[in-house]
Order: sequence, then C-alpha cells, then structure tokens
Amino acid sequence: MRKLIAITLFMVSLNFLNAQQNQDLISIDFNDISRTDAMHQLEEKFNYQFYFVKEWFSQEKININFKNVTISKVLNQIFEDTNFNYFILKNKGIVITQNRVIYSDLPDNFFGNKKVIDKNNRIETESARPVFKNKIVSSNKTRTETVSIGKENPLDKRTKYKLSGYIRDSKTGMPWSNVSIVVKNTVLGVETDKNGYYQITIPRGYNTIETSSIGLGKTQKNVIIYNDGTLNINLSENIEELDEIIVSSKQTSNVVDSEIGTNEVDSEKSKNIPLVMGERNMLKVATALPGITTAGEGSSGFNVRGGKTDQNLILLDNAVLYNPAHFFGIFQALNPFTTKNIKIYKGSVPAQFGGRLSSVFDITTKDGSLDKFKGEASIGPVTGNIALEIPIIKEKASLVLGGRSTYSNWILNSLDNKSLKNSKASFYDLIGKFNAKIDSTNEVRATAYYSNDDFSITSDSVYGYNNLLLSVLWNKKFNDKNSSSLSISKSQYKFNINYDGQSNDNFGYDYGIDEIGAKLRLVYLHSDKHKFNYGVSVKKYEVNPGKKEPLGENSAVIPLNLENEYGLESAVFLEDGYKINNKFLINVGLRYSMFQALGSSLTRVYETGQPRNNETVSDTLNFGKNKTIKNYGGLETRLSGRYLLNKDFSIKLGYNSAYQYLHTLSNNTTLSPIDTWKLSDYHIKPQKSQQLSLGLFKNINGNDYELSLEGYYKKSENVPDFKTGAQLLLNENVETEILQGKGKAYGIEFLVKKNKGKLSGWFAYTYSKSLIKLDSPFKEEQINNGNYFPSNYDKPHNLNIVSNFKVTRRFSFSANFEYQTGRPVTYPIGNFDYQGDTYVIYSERNKFRIPDYYRLDLSFNIEGNHKLKKLGHSYWNISVYNVLGRNNPYSVFFVTENGNVKAYKSSIFSVPIPTISYNIKF
Repeated sequence: MRKLIAITLFMVSLNFLNAQQNQDLISIDFNDISRTDAMHQLEEKFNYQFYFVKEWFSQEKININFKNVTISKVLNQIFEDTNFNYFILKNKGIVITQNRVIYSDLPDNFFGNKKVIDKNNRIETESARPVFKNKIVSSNKTRTETVSIGKENPLDKRTKYKLSGYIRDSKTGMPWSNVSIVVKNTVLGVETDKNGYYQITIPRGYNTIETSSIGLGKTQKNVIIYNDGTLNINLSENIEELDEIIVSSKQTSNVVDSEIGTNEVDSEKSKNIPLVMGERNMLKVATALPGITTAGEGSSGFNVRGGKTDQNLILLDNAVLYNPAHFFGIFQALNPFTTKNIKIYKGSVPAQFGGRLSSVFDITTKDGSLDKFKGEASIGPVTGNIALEIPIIKEKASLVLGGRSTYSNWILNSLDNKSLKNSKASFYDLIGKFNAKIDSTNEVRATAYYSNDDFSITSDSVYGYNNLLLSVLWNKKFNDKNSSSLSISKSQYKFNINYDGQSNDNFGYDYGIDEIGAKLRLVYLHSDKHKFNYGVSVKKYEVNPGKKEPLGENSAVIPLNLENEYGLESAVFLEDGYKINNKFLINVGLRYSMFQALGSSLTRVYETGQPRNNETVSDTLNFGKNKTIKNYGGLETRLSGRYLLNKDFSIKLGYNSAYQYLHTLSNNTTLSPIDTWKLSDYHIKPQKSQQLSLGLFKNINGNDYELSLEGYYKKSENVPDFKTGAQLLLNENVETEILQGKGKAYGIEFLVKKNKGKLSGWFAYTYSKSLIKLDSPFKEEQINNGNYFPSNYDKPHNLNIVSNFKVTRRFSFSANFEYQTGRPVTYPIGNFDYQGDTYVIYSERNKFRIPDYYRLDLSFNIEGNHKLKKLGHSYWNISVYNVLGRNNPYSVFFVTENGNVKAYKSSIFSVPIPTISYNIKF
C-alpha cells in the first residue's frame, strides 16, 4: 500500500513540476465580477481548464488587474482571504480545492516519526504533514456534521490552530453565555463569554467538537482544521430541560472565573420568590445575596459591603439609572419581562467601569426574537405588565416593547375613606429596544427607557420623579483577534414637589441631574494566555441643585434658584486576563480617571486653618462658563486571581481601588427621591476607597451544590456626612454643612446554593461592620469626639434563606426568610429646663439600634401544562408576604409633647399581605 501511494504521488509531482516550469505570462483585468466568472474568462482567453464545485463560491465581486504575471500569481490574489487552494496540472488543468492542499511530494517524516531539522536548527516532528480525513465509525444513528476550517498552508509549521466564533440561539439570535465547548477525547475546553464568543486552540487535522449547557440542545461536530478560522454554532433551547435552566445554568463560573465578589440574577429565577404585591422583583432578589442590604421595607437603594447608597453604579444597557425603584423601593423600576439579567460586581470590578466605590449593577435587557412574534403579560393586585418581541426583518432585526403601570389610583378613589380617597400613588415605566445584525461582523442595539412616579402622602403635597435614558451600542468584529464596542448614552433624573396648602406659602420645588457619555471598548485576543480589554470613556454632568418658585398668584414665597453645577469625567483603561497555566488565572486592570469641576460658579474661599462658616469667608472667586474650577484624578487598580486547588475547588484574591466624583446630599439613612446629587467642586473632594478580598469556592457533586466563603476589608476617604441639624436643601453654601471623613468596612460572606433536585434555593449569611470617623481640629466639625462609630447602614448580622420545592413539574412551593440586625439610631437620653423651655439631650450619634428585622414569606406556584403546541404558557402565583405579621420598624423618632419626650416608630407592612397574580407567555 505504501508503494502504491508513493508511486501515485511521484506521478503527481512530475505533473506539477512540468506545469510550474511552463507557466506563461498573462495580462487580464477583472472588473466587478465573481470568482467563477473570473475563472471562466481565464478559460476562454488562455485555454486553462478549471475543475471546481460551483456551489462553493458566492457571488462576491472582485476588482483586480494583472499585467505580465504568471497564472500562479493571478490565482494567489483571486483566492486571497478565502479558504480555497489550487493545484496546476500539465496541459493547463487547474484543480480548485476547499481548505486542503494537493501535495506533489511527501514530507520527509511521512513514514514514521522521523525528526526534521529546519534551517534554524529547530527540530520539527510534524513538518508539513498532510491532513487525512479518517472514516468515522459511530454507533450514534444521528449523523454528525463535518466541517473544514481554515486554509491549509504547506509552509506553516504549527501543529495547533485557533478556532473561534459565536454560539447563538437558533431562533432568537441571542448569544448563549457559559456554553461549554470541549474537544472529545482530550482535556481541551473553554466556555463562551457573555456575548456568546469563544476561542480555543486545537490540534491540526481531525477533531470532534462538543457543545453542552444545561437547558440547551447538545451538539457535536467533526472539525477538520487546516489553519486559524471561525466556526459559529446555533443551538436550540431544550424545552424538556427548561426547569433546569432556572437553577443550574452558569454555575461553573463560581469556581473557574477569576472574578471574586460577583453575583448574577436571572429574570426567571426571581419569579418563584414571594414578594410584596406579587411583583417579580430582581433587585429584591439581589438583596437576598450576601453583602447586599437595604435600610428596610419602603427604602430605595442598596448598601453593598458597608457602602453608602450613592456608591453603587446602576447601568441599564450601558446608561446610568439614577433611581431604580418605584414608590420608595416597594416596586422595582425594571420590567422583569424585558430584563435578561443583572450582573453584580462588589469585589472584582472590571476596569471599564468607574465612578462608584462599592458596586456595579450591570443590567441587560433581552434582545427581541428574530423569527416570530412573542409576548408576555401579567396582572396583579395593583399592577399590570406587558412585553412584546416583534421581528422587523426576519433573522436580522427585531424590536422589544414593554410597559408597566399601576392602577392604585383607581383603587384609592373607589374607597369610602376620605383620607385615602384624596391620596395618590401611581407609577409607570416604558422601555423599547431595537437590535439588528447588520452582517456577520456588525451588530447594533438601541434602548430607550422612561419611568414616572406621582404620589401624595398628605392632601396638600404632591411628589413626583422620573428617569429618562437612551443608549446606543455598536459591536464590531474586525477579525478573529480584534473586536470593539462603542456605546453612547444619555441619562436624566428629575424630582419635584408641589405644595398647595391653606396658607399663602404654596410653592413648587424641583431638582435634577443630566449626563451624557460615550465609551469605546476594544478587545484583543493576543493568545491563549492573554486577553486584553482597553478603551476610553467620557461623561459630561449637569446638576440642578434646586429651584423653588411660588405656586399660584397669591403665594408669598420668594423665588430661589441655585446655580447649576457642571463637571467632566473621563478615563482610560487597560485590562489583561492572563492565563498562567490551567490552574492559575489572573486579571490585572489599570484605570486612570480624571474629573474637572466646571463653571460658571461663584465660589467662596474660607480662611486657612478655620472651620467653614459665614464668619470665616476670606474671598469670592468667579469662574466663567466651562472654566475649570478644580481638577481631580488618580490611578485605580483592579486585580483578581484564581488558583484551582482541583477541578471544583478554587481560592481567589482580589484588590480594588476607585474614585467617586458624584455624591448625594441627604440626612436620611437610605436613598430617597428627595436626595440631591452633588458634584465634587472647589471644597468637596472625591471619595476614594481600597478593598481587599479573599474567597474559597467549591462545587459538590458536579454542580448540585455550590459553596463560597468570602472575606473583605475596605478603607474609604472623604466620605461625606453632615453636621448635626444640617440644612441641605436649597443651601447656597452647602459646603458649610458637609463633613468628609474616613470609613472602614469588613465582613465575611457565606453562601450555600442547591441547584438541582425537587428542593432548590440558597442559604446566605453575612457578618459585617461599617464604621465612619468624622474628626477635625474644630469641635463643631467633630462627631462622637472624632472616634469611629457605626454608620447609618451598619447591620452586623444578615441572614437569608430562599427555597423552592417542586411537588410536580407544574406545582411548587416557595419560601423566603430574612433576618437583619436593627440599624443604628440616635436616642434622646435626657432633658433639662432652661428659662421655662425644655431641651432634649441626645446620645452620641448612632449609639443605639432599632429592633431587629425579620420576615417570612410563602407562595404557591401553579404553571400551566407544558404542551409544546399551545397558544400560551400560563403561570399563577399565590403568595403571602410577612406571614408572621411582624411589625418591623422602619424608623424610630421622638416628639416632645407637654415637656415629655415620646418615642414613635413607623413601619410599612405590619400585617400579612396576601397576593395573587397571573402571568401568560405567548
């Protein structure tokens, strides 16, 4: 057999040499014609005879001119940047091949593993060895597709090549992240990133590639790889595995990824957790995870790892969402039917994000279906919700539209109680997203969002606030190694109060913040060991700190309009994901951020070495429009690393430093609509922080159980707080009321998750401390004698238990238990009389605590039948919020009546709240 092969190749070799030695010089012009037409012209003009399969070639046009060149040079240019090779026979015969090369002779090491020494004295054992396709024998009745990748080059001495591409849903075109790609019978394997992209290096020649992910159809492809190339794979959702998606997808990242202090909340995961008013609330699910708390029911914002509520960057499709809640945090301002997931970074924050100290909530909306119309709707006790997915150009472009609204005003107006009948509580939010695949290398996504709240707690005041954001994202793939994303965004938040009482002091008050920004992010896949992310970002801020105007003709209120504040924040960043070996992976990032406080502004200067007050003013500076008032900036370091102790057990370390140039002014414990935003300026310095974290991560019995134990220590500088009794709203010289001090926070977070089986859920416990120190040489600027004291959001013990028990595929029970240490509060500890008046003596700030908080919620979930061919899939949720009827205090306050100090507490829900909601997906 070997002799026969050798004789055959020898004859081909003579044929080839004869053809190469007798090439004539030719001249020809190809003007806007296809490659098949170009070959036909060569046949007609120069008597060549081409042998090829017509279906291989597209109608792509070429424009090339040749003068006095050989046929080899003509063919080299025609087939440049394609996977086609050619072989020239005698008598002007030319054979076109896909991928592979027809060899005219055998390599020196073809028979046996003979060592070949090249001209650089390097030893090669696989030099230019031809690739042979073996006959595949399989017991599997399903035929496995065989694909060829890359253009073979006999001069290429490599034995391994890079295979890359995207994995997407075959119906919707949406990317599938965390899909496993492995090479059968080897230890090679990777996972897709959040954009569905993967890259793997595989041996030259024949390989079997398998993809798998819980909830997706499993695929297998035979791949013959001749050179670096691309393989895009479309996967279909496996309906039989749908329930498993909810609890089991993306679990291996807990151990394998280098990131520490990250969590992800999927929209589907939140539907079985009992919440108030039956509303699916992904942000409330986030607070059931370690290290994330709120001040209590009816509170907006989050305290992450001992940080303030303004230290969280909340992004909706790359645009900042300043207030993510409706009605003081009882409802989220996100449509759960249009939201895909939330990625939360509280330890390892990627270098592309900046401007906040504690965390990033990266919220992504769904891409619309590209092939058919879809929708989802729900109705509950006080809200209704609908979302539609509308294909515009099949397999190319689609539109997502979503809307939510409450009909609580209609309910309140129908009551007999006059005080409730005159009250008001309504909100709505609208979202639209357009996504389009321009071609194989370009994608565009555009999102528009608006939310509005109106409520009246008393009969004489109406409060309102709204969010507006717009964002456009352009993803561009240049080649297998380089890609980019360009995002442009605009965010706006406004708040207003209209007071209309019985006297002549009626007024209208409003404030707002407006920002516009752009970010260019590029990705360079240098090699298997290095993946670079780098880019630039810029933001322009405009803050309206407050405006008060008379309301009505008879109002005696004097108008007051504070000067707008302006600022420019910019940054450059570079990040490298470095795979040292299969066990050790690190991610190193650097971000340099800069901030300019801009005019116009009239700014006070205070005497050096004196407290800031009206008596110590030494000068006034006048800055013109867009003139620089103050420059700030610094280097931010992002570092994380993972070491695999074994395949399902890892240890991770992270370090994070950050600057924050935007702050909120509030005397309250938690973020509320009335909080105003304040830019760093001549007097207010940016906040700075450093955080060190360490964690152990373990999966048991495959991915059935997931365990993690994380510890962190964080130090902060220039944390804003306020003098006792500070006046913040409509204060033209608010810097006289602001104190900036040091903060420190530390804690341990423990999480156990059960991902499979009839009983699933998680147990989360956090022990943490959050302290602040406000010290100064001046007594009036000291709090608690300049010593560390608990911050307003210090809650040492936090326990959450979330569980779901599936009785059948259609019926399940869910439970949610939450316990928190009561937050700090300042109590009166005595009083005294002076000249006939009674005065109260208060304790040191935050010396005492309100009672501890705990709550149990239960729900029963009923799904419709799982027939594939039906108009829609229905889902009922019957839940009881606060089953124990616990009267959890939200706040404790004190009132002096007739010389006596009386304590009162307020709570939001002090009785069980039953709810029933209906959902349908079509």
